[in-house]
Parts: sequence; C-alpha cells; structure tokens
Amino acid sequence: MSEMIQTQLRFNGSVWCNLDIALRNLDQLFSRTVHTVQPIKLTIIEWYILRALYERDGQHASELARAVGRAATSFTPNLDKLQDKGLIERHPDPTDRRAVHIYLTAKAEDFREQVIASAEQIDAQIRQIFSDEEFEAFQSVLATLQSIEPDYNVRTAMGAGRAASNGHHNGNGAAPDAE
Repeated sequence: MSEMIQTQLRFNGSVWCNLDIALRNLDQLFSRTVHTVQPIKLTIIEWYILRALYERDGQHASELARAVGRAATSFTPNLDKLQDKGLIERHPDPTDRRAVHIYLTAKAEDFREQVIASAEQIDAQIRQIFSDEEFEAFQSVLATLQSIEPDYNVRTAMGAGRAASNGHHNGNGAAPDAE
C-alpha cells in the first residue's frame, strides 16, 4: 500500500505541498461531517477551539491559540465569532491586565456531545484508510510535526550528517548543507 501511495504524491514528493493538499482534503471531510453540529454553524477553527476548551476550560487566549495552531496576534477575530455565537466568555486575568481567560458558556456545554461525536466520526473515517500499523506510524509522524517549533533547524535537531544520511531535506527539497 505504501508504494502505491508514494506514486500518488505530487510536486516531486514535496512534504509541504502534499501536507497542504492533505489538509485541504481533510477540511472537506470536516465540512461534510460537521453537519451534526449544524445549529451553531462551526468553522473548522471554531471546532478546534471548542474541542481544546472541552479538554481544558479557562485557558489564556495565547495558550488556546497555540493549542489550535494559530498565532496569538491574529486569534482575536476567532474568539469574537465564538463570543458572538454565545459559546465563549472572556474573563480578565486578575494577575495580568493584558491577558484574558476563555471559558465555555452553558450553550457551548449543550453542544459538547455533538462536537465530540463529530470528532470521533471524522477520526473513524480517517482510521479506515490505514492498517493499524500504518495508523500508528502516521500518529507518530503527526506528533513529531506538531512538536516543531518556529525556530526549528534540522541540523540542530539531528546533526547535519545524520539528516543527510537519513534522506531528510530542507524546505526547498535540497539536502541540508554540511556544517
């Protein structure tokens, strides 16, 4: 199965381009599945935010932005929309005037089961594509990709020789330079 998938990768196997295509496909899957939570018409980012708050309510806005993979500097409009829908409340941090904590409202709690069920449905659809071993490897790759910090450097993390010998490449498709 892996050989068949390898031949379907686009842009000479570019990791970034192919991840972007995969994410767009998953966004479409999300759009078809999220109808279970239709009364509140969630966008994917709103869905992520609610799921993060269901896991831990009362997060700082900046923590919440990081939890859903967004920049804190451009996160406010997402929170505004959820607040306009009556799903979250902002409470000032008593120790830091610049910070706010984000809390779920009773209305958001009413949709908890539907939001979680839609997540489980999407996960089940994705799992069907893979064998158990492939899914475990996929989860491992996802965890590694999610751990990448903005200032990540392949040579720093792996050493230039190991990165080159393992076939790792930098973002432009070329092997990293030796130090």
